[in-house]
Amino acid sequence: MNIDDIKNSKNIRFTNARIELLEILIHESRPICYEDIKDRIKMNKATFYRNIAKFVEEDIVSTFESHDKKSYFEISVDTHPHFICNHCHTITCVTTLNSFTLEGYAIDSVILKGTCKLCQ
Repeated sequence: MNIDDIKNSKNIRFTNARIELLEILIHESRPICYEDIKDRIKMNKATFYRNIAKFVEEDIVSTFESHDKKSYFEISVDTHPHFICNHCHTITCVTTLNSFTLEGYAIDSVILKGTCKLCQ
């Protein structure tokens, strides 16, 4: 997914700050929190969260809360599980599970916790 695809499919105003934030999220290979990118963006924390809230509302960005009580964000492409290491706290997108469903439920996120390969 690229910025033009998002801009063409959503009916919201894309300011320079929103485009800058989307560029960062698109190029990340894992979910990130505000602390991960605060030094790379030209917006304060309140502006960041207002823009993220709009992106979540428009289904551009998905979010989940981790064990550290921080919210993590990534571009909404598909619903997939995340693995969080209990030792190093690394978050990894799990792509090997093809489907995770519960009949009659709408699943927004799945979090798996354990020990990663590096910490074993």
